[in-house]
Amino acid sequence: METTITRNQNGYTPPPQRRSHVSPMFGVGMLIYMLLPIVFLALQGKLPMPTSVPGFKDMVNALSVPELSLPFFFVPIFVLMFVYYREWTKPVIALIVFAVFLLFYFGSMAIDKNYLAIIAKPDNVPITIMLIGTGYFMWLSLRQAALNDAALEEGRGIPGANKDDKVLVWPDLVYSELICILLATAVLVVWSILLRAPLEAPANQAGPPNPSKAPWYFLGLQEMLVYFDPWMAGVILPGMIITGLIMMPYIDTNPKGNGYYTFRERKFAIWTWMFGFLILWVVLIVFGTFLRGPNWNFFGPYEPWNAHTQVPLTNVQLSDYFWNGQKLLGFGLDVGTPKNDFVREIPGILFTLFWVFGLPVILARTIFRRMYEQMGSWRYYIMAIHFVVLAMLPLKMFLRWTLTLKYFIYLPSINFNL
Repeated sequence: METTITRNQNGYTPPPQRRSHVSPMFGVGMLIYMLLPIVFLALQGKLPMPTSVPGFKDMVNALSVPELSLPFFFVPIFVLMFVYYREWTKPVIALIVFAVFLLFYFGSMAIDKNYLAIIAKPDNVPITIMLIGTGYFMWLSLRQAALNDAALEEGRGIPGANKDDKVLVWPDLVYSELICILLATAVLVVWSILLRAPLEAPANQAGPPNPSKAPWYFLGLQEMLVYFDPWMAGVILPGMIITGLIMMPYIDTNPKGNGYYTFRERKFAIWTWMFGFLILWVVLIVFGTFLRGPNWNFFGPYEPWNAHTQVPLTNVQLSDYFWNGQKLLGFGLDVGTPKNDFVREIPGILFTLFWVFGLPVILARTIFRRMYEQMGSWRYYIMAIHFVVLAMLPLKMFLRWTLTLKYFIYLPSINFNL
């Protein structure tokens, strides 16, 4: 509660006017309360669903292949989410978007048994919680950023910037933590009673499960193993994520945005970080959970998982395109593959050196010129190397899906494949 006191010209002090602020958690509760009837009607099959239209499921299955869904669905949604963050985060529009999501996500469970078998698996329940939670917190943060950015543009300053919101550790913080612990314990107890633990038979090398999947929080890492060698997907890339997070406060010293939500003043940092988190982690978890089936093949959300389905996939290296006449982007020779491994992989080595060390220089003189001047050479190049390595993952993914290209550099003799 916040009290506002004003005085008129005669010195009269009117009664205090109290202005209440609705808690975000109360707003979430109201959204869930209003959308529960839609969910229950969909689960009972009493709500007309587009999935009942002939051909709709086939169309969704065809469009859900990664080479189409990532560049033409997930990435455009990611871009529009930040470009129009002031419009879609308005409560009414956000409510409509959330309702449409719940309608398709849970309503499809009542329409398609294959979809139900995937979503209802006990070990996939955390994915549903993650998707809803990620969506809610993205809305909450971008909504507050939209309000703060509008206030800055109007010259009103950051709302609540001078507000003293400090609290004591005891008893305020300890009481809040105790309540959270009790609520989390109650949720876990109910969860363990309603859902059976996804325990399987003891591990057997002669009969591994098909598909063999890591825990949900490692599915993004397992998906990276399709495009990189284990040393790269399991050591280098996660290591660069950790080092990038450690060095971020020292590389990005922009004081704007510290202590309050904003997008207008931190566009590049938010674009880059959220692309890595949402597109290159959350989306990869979605792929690994809902689309990766037996033999690690891609299946549509309404497509049955057939263990006998065999998708032919030929591994082609960059050197194969260069030396054997298989032209890639117009370049390619027809002279046969050199016998020397290092000579054979010269195209991949040169491309990798250019991508990691040459591309940051070109960016510093073009689109990142202003950033280079503000950050200085050392901080810029540390940031730029992390940036281009991050960009290599979607590049490898797209080339793998479209050209079946496996490695830029293929040197199995020294166990160096990239």
